[in-house]
Amino acid sequence: MTVVAARYRVSGSFLARVCARLNVPRPPRGYWARHASGKARLRLALPEARPQDELAWSRGGELVRGPRPLPKPPDATRRPRRRPATARPSTHPLIRGAREHFDAARARDEYLRPYKKLLVDLVVSKQTLPRALEVANELFLSLEDRGYPVSFAPPNERWGRDEVDVREKGGRARSYPGFWSPWRPTVVFVGTVAVGLTIYEMTEEVQCRYLEGKYVRVSELGPAPRRGYGASSWTTTREVPTGRLCLQAYAPYGRASWVERWREAKPGDLLAKLKTIARALEDAAPVIAKQVEEGERQAAIERLRWEEEERAQRREEAARRRAEAVKASRTELAAIIERWAEAKRVEAFFEDAGRRAASLDDGESIAMLDRLKRARELLRGMDALQRFRSWKAPHER
Repeated sequence: MTVVAARYRVSGSFLARVCARLNVPRPPRGYWARHASGKARLRLALPEARPQDELAWSRGGELVRGPRPLPKPPDATRRPRRRPATARPSTHPLIRGAREHFDAARARDEYLRPYKKLLVDLVVSKQTLPRALEVANELFLSLEDRGYPVSFAPPNERWGRDEVDVREKGGRARSYPGFWSPWRPTVVFVGTVAVGLTIYEMTEEVQCRYLEGKYVRVSELGPAPRRGYGASSWTTTREVPTGRLCLQAYAPYGRASWVERWREAKPGDLLAKLKTIARALEDAAPVIAKQVEEGERQAAIERLRWEEEERAQRREEAARRRAEAVKASRTELAAIIERWAEAKRVEAFFEDAGRRAASLDDGESIAMLDRLKRARELLRGMDALQRFRSWKAPHER
């Protein structure tokens, strides 16, 4: 541990905690002394990754998403290990302490919006909250009694949460308030297949009266005053919470589309359906696993297609750049040749002028040769050979 810890610039005890977090076996205390005497036990094999296990660790703490095996439903030939009744807690860990955060939440259109984002996935009103927590607690404990752990989705997974439509009977499209949603879905692992769980309170359309800054059901109002409710009041149809719950189970994987809902006909119905729900989740695990496998296969095909398109684009871009380089080299070379021809004409002019000046009288010859010298200096930048040295061939561009 000390040797490996030094490689990652951490302490041995810190690395031991990392191994425990990743479910990686490590040598126990005194192992190397027993190893030296030939009494050490065999090295433990790396166990299969559990659904909740992280598969990678980084020293900086950033999330590392590595490849994970495809989810698998429970082996039909092996019954899942059930939890003994004596080990059953009264409150599930996800429910413990959640009430205080929901109680402190703000409300919008009667639905609670907690400030804390890592909470059990409930979308309910304040009046229905206690019963929703009770239903969630019994549901989670009954699933774990059957050997299916319930937890938040692992932080290194890109799992999504299915949308929630609280309308009991659906209806035409309309704008809805932004319901609260957790950072990570609440999931149950059936085998290694994750199934998302959301409990929400349904709404129904009722006639409401706007009074003193809030909407009140018309059925809850007494007889109207003799002079009416005033100009600042009106009646409209609104979706309001019913007190009845719905459990929405869904596949949190990006390429799986399974979803099923269990609705209460009257408050309390959901608790009577826990065994039915558990069996339905068991039946859904192979379906979800197959959808994920097919999704991964399609993703691999799309990835290969995308990579081929990328290679084709790179080839086209390289060909375009080569053509541009050839064109630029030709254009520049033509300009150098033209300049070379011009420089040859200029040089021929100076040679002829020099011969003619040499045949003049001494005084006039000296003056003419001096003028030719000044003219040469003026055109010194027309050296075509110097310009050709700076020319770039297509492969040099």
